[in-house]
Amino acid sequence: MKIFVAGATGAIGRRLIPMLIQRGHQVTAATRSSGKMDSLRAAGAKPVLLDALDRKAVLSVVPPFAPDVIVHEMTSIGRMKNFKNFDADFAVTNRLRTEGTEHLLAAAQAAGASRFLAQSYTGWPNERSGGRVKSETDPLDRNPPKAMRQSFAAIQKLEHMVTEAPGLTGIALRYGSFYGPGTSIAPGGDIVEALQKRKLPIIGGGAGVWSWIHIDDAASATLLAIENGPAGIYNIVDDDPAEVSRWLPALAQAIGAKPPYRVPAWLGALLIGEAGVSMMTKVRGSSNAKARRLLGWQPRYASWRDGFRHGLTAPLSAEEPIHRA
Repeated sequence: MKIFVAGATGAIGRRLIPMLIQRGHQVTAATRSSGKMDSLRAAGAKPVLLDALDRKAVLSVVPPFAPDVIVHEMTSIGRMKNFKNFDADFAVTNRLRTEGTEHLLAAAQAAGASRFLAQSYTGWPNERSGGRVKSETDPLDRNPPKAMRQSFAAIQKLEHMVTEAPGLTGIALRYGSFYGPGTSIAPGGDIVEALQKRKLPIIGGGAGVWSWIHIDDAASATLLAIENGPAGIYNIVDDDPAEVSRWLPALAQAIGAKPPYRVPAWLGALLIGEAGVSMMTKVRGSSNAKARRLLGWQPRYASWRDGFRHGLTAPLSAEEPIHRA
């Protein structure tokens, strides 16, 4: 197939493109940086410069490639210094999730594409009550923390636009929290550095449940969704949702750091705000049963426990077979 990947040099794109090439697909890879075009070309893709927030540019650049599939993996997330400013840190990403999605969908219609996939997220958007693990059919949070509401609305809009787009098989992939090469949980990554400096404590009881996914497992699920995934929303996470009180000390141990401090919730609220305390104490995890069933996918790292020990520095080979359920 002819596949157009927007956000090709992000954490997912860097792993996805070699997989697509190895499977025989013809890939056009879009980036905002001219300095990254050589790496895309070396991976076997046709590189192209594109600012997805420029509607005119998108409608000019994308349709001539006549893609069968458009893949939207665009984000712009810098270093998050304080969860109090969550929406401000995600401001550009939120525009890419809304305006960027609108522009790419218009280009897909103009190009006659048949499939459209976009990156979404699962974890903190889940309803923070009831069971500790949620499926795609469970409701999302009815009252997210104030600092997260713009980001929450952007995720909702992206999912609605993609899954309701006329004439397209629209798929929204709700990835869990990434770890592995090129993410914040890898040597030199923000979370690893914070843990090494003991600047990432467990807040309150650490009862917040997180769902993780190794970056290569996320890419392999994306490949299967591109090739044959039915329309809809999918949680792309491992098999082992876990409380912060469990995974954070395990991550510290895996990277050779001292155990994280523990601080009471009232102090955590002063340090990282309502959004940060919610992520540490209230969020819910996600189930991957639908992705296993309908995509025929299974993660190589079924648990973050194994992944933290063995997957932070060793990316999978593009030639390694995709793990199927």
